[in-house]
Amino acid sequence: MRFDLTARHVDITPALRRLVENRLDKLGRMLNDSLVSAQVVLTRQKYRHIAEVTVHARGDHMLHGIGDTGTWEASLTEAVDKISHQATKVKGKWQERKRHATPAKVIAAATPMPPRRGRRPPGREDRSRVVRPTRYAVKPMTIEEAALAIEDAREAFLVFRNATTDAVNVVYRRRDGNLGLIEPDA
Repeated sequence: MRFDLTARHVDITPALRRLVENRLDKLGRMLNDSLVSAQVVLTRQKYRHIAEVTVHARGDHMLHGIGDTGTWEASLTEAVDKISHQATKVKGKWQERKRHATPAKVIAAATPMPPRRGRRPPGREDRSRVVRPTRYAVKPMTIEEAALAIEDAREAFLVFRNATTDAVNVVYRRRDGNLGLIEPDA
């Protein structure tokens, strides 16, 4: 995070700098990695201590808060509280957008599948379900090594990177007990 501290009619002491950094740490924890930069302008006018804080968050969101009280602590707290309220609203929108995205498994399940004959018991729906398997790494191996690996595995198929051609291939167990190989065209 980039941090700019400007003072007008004020001397920036190490204690004042630490106070500002401590208040901005709260925003940093709230926004995680989304915080890009922060600009703080401290102004003193007679008995008034004014703290203007502008925060740039991910996605070109500019959050701005002004605190105007009699002490630096109260002014910074007031400004950061205003920004944290704005940050919760923006963060909620980010999470809401993620929450409403249509997952791939729902899209795949919504596409109509051709009816299969003789595979389902009578009385069962004709809609197919997409079951998301556990993820595993696509390892480079030869076709013989893949055939040995599928013999020991529970899965009916194995996706691997062919060590000789460097292409992604699939070895699968056929219904007749033999193994099948799927090689993509170049």
